[in-house]
Amino acid sequence: MKHTITRAQAWELLTKYNKDPFHLQHALTVEGVMKWFATELAYADEADFWGVVGLLHDIDFEQFPDAHCVKAPELLRAGGADPELIHAVCSHGYELTVHIKPEHEMEKVLYATDELTGLIWAVAIIRPSKSVQDMEVKSVKKKYKTANFAAGCSRAVIEKGAAMLGWNMDTLIEKTILAMRSCEASVNAFIAHSTSA
Repeated sequence: MKHTITRAQAWELLTKYNKDPFHLQHALTVEGVMKWFATELAYADEADFWGVVGLLHDIDFEQFPDAHCVKAPELLRAGGADPELIHAVCSHGYELTVHIKPEHEMEKVLYATDELTGLIWAVAIIRPSKSVQDMEVKSVKKKYKTANFAAGCSRAVIEKGAAMLGWNMDTLIEKTILAMRSCEASVNAFIAHSTSA
């Protein structure tokens, strides 16, 4: 299937509905993480599509938080997205806001890593390095067990995602740290540019 939306079009669509640097940073992080996983899991030829899914996964969250993954299809269709992209984006709201189940391995990766990237980032910013480059799984697991740390990052969703993929938590955390390392510099460059502009 030829996908109908380019990365440039996806960014334009995302920024039409999202202005908050925090949300854009999260979108860029998940984009980078998804591209890394595509290569890691032998879907390298689909890496750009995986990345666009990651970039657009929260397209409706900033303006329509109460209709997250419900409003998304309308916004995506208006931007030229194909049904496969729309299904992938909306599937990360499975049993939270929608009944669109993650089917493809890519959708399961998005479901498992979305909340986890937020938690790992929260761990990173309190470290001396403020980076994931020197982060270890045990550092994340220690904070993971503290319920009021990054409380907005649902442990239940992360664990359900790991189960969907057939991975244990250590594997999911380790791979997600590696994925975040791959895009940290570019995400940080974006943040530095957007806050100085």
